[in-house]
Amino acid sequence: MRHALALAAIIALVCAGPAAGADDPPQRTLQLTGKGEVFAPPDMATIDIGVVSEADSARAALDANTQAMSQIMDVLERLEIAGKDIRTSGFSVQPRYHHDPRQIAGPRVVGYQVNNTVHVTVRRLDGLGRVLDQVVSGGSNTIQRLEFSFSEPERLMDEARAVASADAKRKAELFAASLGVKLGRIVSVVEADGGRPPMPAMMRAQSFEAADVPIAAGEQAVAASVSVTWEIE
Repeated sequence: MRHALALAAIIALVCAGPAAGADDPPQRTLQLTGKGEVFAPPDMATIDIGVVSEADSARAALDANTQAMSQIMDVLERLEIAGKDIRTSGFSVQPRYHHDPRQIAGPRVVGYQVNNTVHVTVRRLDGLGRVLDQVVSGGSNTIQRLEFSFSEPERLMDEARAVASADAKRKAELFAASLGVKLGRIVSVVEADGGRPPMPAMMRAQSFEAADVPIAAGEQAVAASVSVTWEIE
């Protein structure tokens, strides 16, 4: 795991309104924004696995699709994917049309297409390649929206917050020394929206070798940003 500090910051020297007494000097503040990132390899993934079936009639297409999806569900059960980690994410029955290139006649129905997709969470990333291989062998012909993620994102987010806070403090001390002032008490701490979402990877099912599908998850970043305001003396 490695940490990287972003260099961008928002720097402001602000004079606030008068204090309780009319003769009191205005409050002087220094506001800095700190940014932090934590990089870590993801340890889980989600993926949409589906079957697209076509036939002359809607009934035939549905029957073929139902059989294929049942086989895929059996595969997922054998791979010990828990029922709570499998949910239907899409289902459709649509006609297929033939369009007359001469545009003499209107489109006519030549068949039907059934699409059934389940959203699967794979909590052991080292088994993802086997899941992909087995579901394709079991009849899946559509695989999409492969996304890597973390099982404990809040722990990584807390690390990023700590890095961002240290970044803000470091910058504040640097600017205070450069400006010839001293940092006083902290007036406010505001956390900006942080976090870098996983990037989805799109893929189509194809014929794989007997070995598990090779998967490279790499590293992902969790980012945090915090704005801190100090009184200055």
